[in-house]
Amino acid sequence: CRHGGYEAALADASVDAVVVATPPDTHRALTLRALEAGKDVIVEKPAFPALADFERARAAARAAGRRVFAAENYYYRPVRVALARLIAEGAVDEPLLLRVNAVKRQRPEGWRADRRHTGGGGLLEGGVHWVNFMASLGPRVERVCAARAGGRAHVAESLAAVFAYEGGMVGTLAFSWEVPSPLQGVRWSALYGRGGSVWFESNGIFLCVRGRKTRISLPGLRDLSGFRAMWADFLRALREGGEPAMTFDDAERDVRLVHEIYRSMDETTPGGPGAEAAG
Repeated sequence: CRHGGYEAALADASVDAVVVATPPDTHRALTLRALEAGKDVIVEKPAFPALADFERARAAARAAGRRVFAAENYYYRPVRVALARLIAEGAVDEPLLLRVNAVKRQRPEGWRADRRHTGGGGLLEGGVHWVNFMASLGPRVERVCAARAGGRAHVAESLAAVFAYEGGMVGTLAFSWEVPSPLQGVRWSALYGRGGSVWFESNGIFLCVRGRKTRISLPGLRDLSGFRAMWADFLRALREGGEPAMTFDDAERDVRLVHEIYRSMDETTPGGPGAEAAG
């Protein structure tokens, strides 16, 4: 690193933007400090565990004449893009049921094992990826609720969430960091409609459409995670002065949905007054 620290980087006039990829409990202070120094900010998901911090960041960005982007690569995953396109095109006629499998074994370590730093459990720290996936398929999410599996709240949590969409589609998300998954996390998900179905590997390795015609595709093995597309979009937006496809409002929506899921399980709101005591 050519800079001796964060403040030194902010003081460098040749630096136009900074990336905040630290534990979530530090995001607000680091973002506000960068905006105060006149830098654009790309902040790692979840951008802010507390919803009120989104408006604080917006106000600071307006005052500084800068922008804040939320780094959410799942929005750019080829499988998310392909599924949203298939729904828009009516590939399964009226979509009825969506089933997404996000179950795996992941042992939180370091700050990820401490709810004081993450602001919540595994759903907020990692599962917000999948909440973004569920909320970025076209139809608007009208409400969401969930039930926890396995007892009390802890970081490596397991739960099932139900998403009710405008237009009548219902989606279920099975999320866990506690369940061993075969083949290093290969999992199957599906979309069912009145005129067909779409079967896909959750990460996007494979997708099969069965309807009037059967189509099989590999949505995007070269950028399975969506990182290349995300950074290309961010750089375009920074250079041209526009907005990225994944907006700051989208990031706020995702955290709001996580809050609603936790509230439906009668838990401490992520990033709220009782979050530290919940560890």
